[in-house]
Amino acid sequence: MNKEMKRETGFTLLEVMVVIIIIGLLATMVLPKVIGRTEEAYVAKAKSDISALSSQLKMYKLDNYTYPSTDQGLQALVSKPDTEPEARNWKGYIERLPKDPWGNDYHYLQPGEHGDFDIWSVGADGKDGGEGNGKDITSWELDQ
Repeated sequence: MNKEMKRETGFTLLEVMVVIIIIGLLATMVLPKVIGRTEEAYVAKAKSDISALSSQLKMYKLDNYTYPSTDQGLQALVSKPDTEPEARNWKGYIERLPKDPWGNDYHYLQPGEHGDFDIWSVGADGKDGGEGNGKDITSWELDQ
């Protein structure tokens, strides 16, 4: 073998440092914009979940002539309820109940105070009410 074929290839320390500096500069420009959008993404996800659950509840009512009771809850979309009101034509509506983006269960009330049923997430603070990031995301505000 000649000397040129034996030559080892790889990156020099200087080349690696230049790449790290470029990645660092890109991160300082991009991360603040992405990080500021996390809460917006969580709210959008919660609204999407609530809208999807509302649609499935309407399908449930079309099949069974009534919405699940508050006691049956949203779980009635996953498994056939064994309490009244009876779900004679239950078909299975979703595979599993989603958690809200903050890891909490969605709340359900039927009859609702704002419509046939109410669905809501308590938001980032995990408590009813709240403002800013802790504001509740509700089905009745989506309908407006």
